[in-house]
Amino acid sequence: MPIAPDFQSVFSRDWEINFMQCTPNGFLRYTELCNLLQLTAAAHSESGGFSFVDMQAFDQAWVLSRMRLEISKLPKWKDVITIKTWINSLENSRSVRAMEVTVNGEKYVGAETFWAVFNTKTRRPEGMALAHEHCEKYPDERATLLPFSKIDIDRNNELVFERKVVLSDLDIVNHVNNVKYLEWCLDLVDDNEILNQRISSFEMNFLKELSLNDWVQIHTIKKDNKTVFSITKDDKAVFALELETNY
Repeated sequence: MPIAPDFQSVFSRDWEINFMQCTPNGFLRYTELCNLLQLTAAAHSESGGFSFVDMQAFDQAWVLSRMRLEISKLPKWKDVITIKTWINSLENSRSVRAMEVTVNGEKYVGAETFWAVFNTKTRRPEGMALAHEHCEKYPDERATLLPFSKIDIDRNNELVFERKVVLSDLDIVNHVNNVKYLEWCLDLVDDNEILNQRISSFEMNFLKELSLNDWVQIHTIKKDNKTVFSITKDDKAVFALELETNY
């Protein structure tokens, strides 16, 4: 698609939270929060002429590699949230994108995301084929206090669950959608930590893709106020999640 006439390098979109996106206490699910962040990033990419459809002309797609969220509050049912996003950097096959979630002008969530250009035929990263010079970059405008990082996976962790990848786990790129990894791990977290909004930040590393019928193991280890989950296939890490709680 062509670049939208009203394209802006700093993009924002409003979303109204509906009841299907909420936990029983009426607050937005962490997984739905991540979905909304990605939908906003996708809308920005579409207006800038480098959406999924545009990228597929070159057998390319954006895939999420790392993501860090810092949360002061969660939106609730019927809140209208504004998600603002901008690009910190975009070079060759890599891009860092910042995002903020506000409600009535108050910042609730900051996110920093790291994306890679992925060839959907070779399943390998490669340089972006589309032009992006029209999109201004803001390297000094950060949305989080800390940047994303490499999560340390402790080999002394405990195996807590096993599962097989099913069709509902897959997305349009034909691999497990990144929010599914988070969902699998959060299903193993104490309910009170989620319902009482004790998660102050979380970070995800996406290391290798998973496909239909893959068999995976979920491991965890807790140290002080941090819990690290890792997902492995054939004893090799494919995903890591670090949760930090505020108690």
